[in-house]
Parts: sequence; C-alpha cells; structure tokens
Amino acid sequence: MILAFLVFFPMIAAVISYLIGKRSKGKRDNFVILSCLATLLGAGYALVCAAKGAVITYEVPVFCGFGLHFELDGFRALYALIGGVMWLCTSMLSKQYFAHHYHNRNRYYFFYLMTLGATLGVFLSSDLYTTFIFFEIMSFTSYTWVMHDETPGAIRAAETYLAVAIIGGMVMLMGLFLLYLTLGTLTISELHHAAEACTSRGTLWAASICILCGFGAKAGMFPLHIWLPKAHPVAPAPASALLSGILTKSGIFGIIVVSANIFRESKAWGNMLLVLALITMLGGAVLAVFSVNLKRTLACSSMSQIGFILTGISMSCLLGHHNALAARGALLYMLNHSLFKLILFMAAGVVYMHLHKLHLNDVQGFGRKKPLLHFAFLMGAFGLMGVPGFSGYVSKTLIHEAIVEYVHLLQHEGMNAAAIPYSIAEWVYLFSGGLTGAYMIKLYICLFWQKHPHEQIFYDNKKRYMNALSTLAVMGSAVLVPILGAQPNLTMDVIADFAGGFLHAGTPEHAVHYFTWVNLKGACISLGIGLVVYLFVIRRFLMKKENGVVTYIDLWPANWDMEDRLYRPVIAKLLDLGGAFAQIGNEQKLEERVYWPAVRGLVRIGGGFANLISEDSLENRIYWPLIRTLSFAGAVVSKLLGDVLDEIALIITRTMLQMKHYTESIRVGNIVTDTVGGAADKFAEVLNHTLLRNHPKAHHYTGMLAGFWNGMMAAVRRMTHTMSYGLVLFGLGLCAMLVYLLLY
Repeated sequence: MILAFLVFFPMIAAVISYLIGKRSKGKRDNFVILSCLATLLGAGYALVCAAKGAVITYEVPVFCGFGLHFELDGFRALYALIGGVMWLCTSMLSKQYFAHHYHNRNRYYFFYLMTLGATLGVFLSSDLYTTFIFFEIMSFTSYTWVMHDETPGAIRAAETYLAVAIIGGMVMLMGLFLLYLTLGTLTISELHHAAEACTSRGTLWAASICILCGFGAKAGMFPLHIWLPKAHPVAPAPASALLSGILTKSGIFGIIVVSANIFRESKAWGNMLLVLALITMLGGAVLAVFSVNLKRTLACSSMSQIGFILTGISMSCLLGHHNALAARGALLYMLNHSLFKLILFMAAGVVYMHLHKLHLNDVQGFGRKKPLLHFAFLMGAFGLMGVPGFSGYVSKTLIHEAIVEYVHLLQHEGMNAAAIPYSIAEWVYLFSGGLTGAYMIKLYICLFWQKHPHEQIFYDNKKRYMNALSTLAVMGSAVLVPILGAQPNLTMDVIADFAGGFLHAGTPEHAVHYFTWVNLKGACISLGIGLVVYLFVIRRFLMKKENGVVTYIDLWPANWDMEDRLYRPVIAKLLDLGGAFAQIGNEQKLEERVYWPAVRGLVRIGGGFANLISEDSLENRIYWPLIRTLSFAGAVVSKLLGDVLDEIALIITRTMLQMKHYTESIRVGNIVTDTVGGAADKFAEVLNHTLLRNHPKAHHYTGMLAGFWNGMMAAVRRMTHTMSYGLVLFGLGLCAMLVYLLLY
C-alpha cells in the first residue's frame, strides 16, 4: 500500500487543505507542510524497502484489461524521495514567500499537492499507459502555477505552457497507440524483448518519435523548449524550483524508458538524440549568457542542463554494453540538477519576495552581508558549474568520459573519420560547460559583490531576510552538495549502483578515480572557458560602466523568439490555408462549380419527390415543416451551446482561475468563419431566387436560415475568440477522454 499512499495521499490532502484554507490560512499552510513531510517519510520507507530488495507492485484494476500499475525499484524509490524533499523544502519556503503581496494561495496549494501526487504517479508507474495518465494530470495541475499571478505576461506564458502540454500529450498518446499496436504491450519491463522481436521497424520508430516529442516537450528539449524560458520567470519561485528541478525530469523519465529499452543499443537513435541534446545544451547556455533576468537565466540554464542529461542518455545508446559511465552519469546528473535548481530557485525566491524585481540591474548587491544566502547560492553555483569537490563535478565528468570513451573505441576500430563528429561533440560539451560557468559567475558577482547605485544601504539593512523555516529549507538542501561531492566513491557511486538498473547501466570495469588529472582536465577546461567568456564577452559587451555605475545590457533581439517567429505564424498560416480552400477559385468559378450544381441537385431531388406525391403535399408536408424544424433546432442548439460555453468560461475564470477583472480585446471571426459565412449568404440568395422565388413567405424563411447561420457562427466565435480559452476547453475534452480510458 506504500505506492498507493505516495500517489493518492497528496491528492486527498489537496482537497483537505483547500477546505482548511477556507477557514484558516495559517492552519492550511502548516497542514501542507505536514502533508509534504508525511509524503517524504513514506518515500523514505519505500527507499528502505527497495534497498532490501523487496519487490512491491500495486494495481488499480480498470475494465478492458487496462489499469493503473505501479512498481518500486531503486530508481523509482530514489525519485520518490527527491520529490518528497523538493516539495517539503518549497512548502517551507512558500509560507514566507506567499505571506505578503499574493492572492489565490488556496488555489495554489490545492494544485501544489495535486501535482505532487501526479508527479509521483509518473515516476512510480510500471507501464506507459499509467505514465501517460499521470503525466497529463501533472501538466494540467502545474499549468495553474504558471498563470498564478494573472498578469498579461503570466497568462501568455501559461497559454504557451498549456499548448505545448496538450499538443505534446496528444502526440504522445498517438505514439502509445502505435506502440501498443506494434509490440502488444506498454509494460516497461517487457518493452525490450518485445522490441527485439518486432519486425515492423518503421512503425516502431514512428511510435517512438511521437513518444519522444511528448516527453521531450515536458523536458524542455529543443525545439519544444519554448515554454521553459517564459514560464519560469512568471511562476512563483517555489513553483519554478519544482518545474525546473523535477517536472522536467518526468519528461526525461519517458525518454529513458524509450532509449534504454526499445533502442538500448541503437546507434541511429543515439545519434539522433545526441544532435538534439547538443543543440539543447548549447542553445540554452547561449540564452542564459545573454539573459538579464535572474529567473530567466536559471530557466535557460535548465534547458541547457537537460541537454547535458540527454547527452548521457544518447551516449548510453551508442556505447551499448559499455554504457556504464554514460548511464550512471545521466542518472547522477538528473539527481544533481534537481538539487541545484531547488537551491538556486529558492535563493532567487528569497530575492524576489523582498524586492519583487528580477532584472539584474535591480537586484545587484542584494546578497551582500547575507552569509546564509551567500553560502546557499554558492553551493548551487559550484555544483552547476562542475567545480571539483562538489557533486555536479561527478556527473559532468562521467558523461564527458563516456564521450571520450566512444571516440577512443571508434579510433581503436580504425574508424578515425567516424570519430571526428564525436570529438566535435566533446568540445561542444566542454564549451557549453564553460558557458554555464560564465553565466553563473555573472549572477554570483551581480548578487553578492556588486553594489546597487541607489538602494544598497536599504539592501544591507535587511537582516531578517529568511525566517526559520525558509533558512532550514535553503540551508538543508545546500549542505548536501559538498557532502555528496567530497567523497563521490562513497556517495554518488553508491546511488548509481542502487538506481542504475532502470537505465540498464553496465558495471564499471574498475572504480572511477575522479580526482586524477585525466578526469580533472575536462573540468579545468570548462571552467577556464567560463572565466574567459565572463571577462572578455560578458564584461566587455553585455555590461557597461558609467560614472561608477554598472549596468547590464540586454543585447538579445526581442524578435528572436521561436514561438512568435515560427510556431504561431505557422499555425496562423494553416488556418488561413484552411479558409483559402473554401474559396475555390474566384467567385464566378465558385458559383459555377459549387453553388449551381448543388442547387440543381437539390432541385432534381425535390422534383423526384414531387413525382411521388403532389406538389402541394410535398411543400406543405415536407419542405416547410423541415425548414421550420431545422431553423428552430438550429436556433435552440446555438443558444444552448453558447450559453453553456459562456457558463463554463464564467465558472473557470471566477473559481479555478479567479480572473474576475481580466479582459482582453478580441478580433471577432477569422478567415474560415468569414469565408463560410459568405458562402452561406450566397447560397441563401440563390435559394431565394430559385426554389422560393414565388413563395409569399420566401423572405421570412431565408431570414430564418440566416438567423440559424448567424447563431451558429456566434457560438463558434464564442468558442474560438481566444487561444487560451480554446486550449482550456480542449484540455477539458482531454480530461474527459482520460476518464473514458480509465473507466472503459
């Protein structure tokens, strides 16, 4: 029952916390912290069970042979523990973070605990069907984090997040259908043998790429990363820590399932994933170097670090049976990145809850004379940069040595030309690590060494900047970084041995000597590159000093945005193309090829019926009753549909979203509705001059048809006047589909 407790207890606690919050905010905050503590204790018990070798499974039976299946092993227990730690720490910080200047805290905590249960459901799932169910629940519940502040920027970022989540989820579902059709199973432990016996390799690849797109979107993998730099700066800092630290790892979880089972030794899959990893790694680092927003820099850093993890997974596929270093490095990098982003985003939260600003020109100097915050940020920065002696150095070194190992393997087999691209990949890896050092040095110097030109005395006088709970959360996570990194053979290697089975990691031929020059060399090269980039690029081109005042310059072009420059225009063009298809040629050709043939066909059909019965009977018993019925039904349906959708929108905005005062100017109609509307008007005109031209009530009935069409178009416009509204409704439809899958 421990698995059921870990998944469903936080969801039940979410409802209870919401009810408590209606009466007492303080009691609700304490209840949330205690609920996270209980979940952490449960995860600790699960970890002990997994360490003893206990095989624990749990099933929620559902009809038609499907169900929710959970399983416990080393990796799953480890990430349940990480989830418990991260939610407990962020809940402790949240009490102070939300104490002032925030509203809708009851809503936040409800979805906060719901997301905890859904995230643990992903990591404890034993089949991809269960993974998908909780993956989608997690996407919808975490959506409210992004739009929590309800500012125009937050709503726009939440719209992007929801769009990526929904589209990625639907593509993933399509891939799961194909995978089940091809392999006959979605159970993770059965995928490898089923894939080896599969002869439909094309279908298998198509299914796997769809699944990769779905999970890669959540992980922040290029080119599906567009939500990540937008969502983190606008979300509350505790939520940003979870979005970056563990929700992205749920995407990595799915990528590992596909890579380590279906394509365990596939060089083609490994090479494809490596290319995506290198672009993600380097692209995120470049964005972070240019960023002048504290949380946006950390968000772009998360994108880059996901690229490092994907590099380890791709090298594991390329190395096959020799994947010990690569697979263990990817696993430990996941663990380390979760820890580092927990520390760094909580530190950023401490800054923001006092200043309510994030621009580097506004926050510079805030960390001076604040030794606890200074220590915590430094631990996160050193770990992320891969400084020897800290835990991040271990995972960076393992993945780097895996690349070097594969290069040597190819050269040993006489494939020197084939080894060149991987040597280039090694230098991209080292250079990206150098950029990590550069932007972290930039943040560190800005916060803790530079002085604000006007507010420094005010910043220095903030002595009680963290209460006891916040201090425990920030410092408790920060001290883990040097503890894990000082003796990696006793800490990190033990963790890799315990959890590496999920990645099918091999056993190293000998113990890794982390602090020999061979291994230290890569870290020294990256740190040297970082120092050079900071001194000769950031300080010379991205900063300026006038009259003793240091100012950070934003040189990144505002219009270099993939969403605005590529994705939204493409979607708009597709809509325009759909509308253009309605306009077949010019109006004369449309009349000749569509309207008149349709009218003649209707006339012939009417004439055929007229031969069976008299014209008066046909008109009185069929035509006019049918027109009246259609007009009345159309008006009723349009009215009901519009009222129902308006009521749904009202409930969503006033309860779950609580956006009572938010309004947005809209453009009524689009090329599709305008074109189809014009076609309907033309058809009504033709009908009026042919079938109804001699009828005394012709104008009355054509008016009824026009009213029916206008009502229907009004309903359509109400459904589609904003992208975010449409996404919410589409999300409700997807939820209904999930319920159907669960019950039937």
